[in-house]
Amino acid sequence: MFDFLQNTENMETLTELEINILEIRKAALIFRAINHKLRQDIMKLIHKSGKITVTELYRKMNLEQSVASQHLAILRTAGFVQTERDRRFVFYKVNYKNLEYVEQQSRNLINQ
Repeated sequence: MFDFLQNTENMETLTELEINILEIRKAALIFRAINHKLRQDIMKLIHKSGKITVTELYRKMNLEQSVASQHLAILRTAGFVQTERDRRFVFYKVNYKNLEYVEQQSRNLINQ
């Protein structure tokens, strides 16, 4: 994980602090994706529906199509939703595995 200060008897030997900022930024984007009320509501509607098209979603939530698509793209990029094509329709469904994983990692961070 992090290469913090090496603890020696005399505390004379110090190493450079290494922070993998790219990985931290990626993780922040994932947390930010789910830490948004509208995206949480979208996830709840998808869960309730099992799977849903963007058209059904924006109509049921009374959103502009572009707003719904933008939030779905964020959720898809973060791995919280998956797409499934059925002929000419693209359905969105919750990726429970990734959601559970992120929740577990959150608990691990909090309980350290």
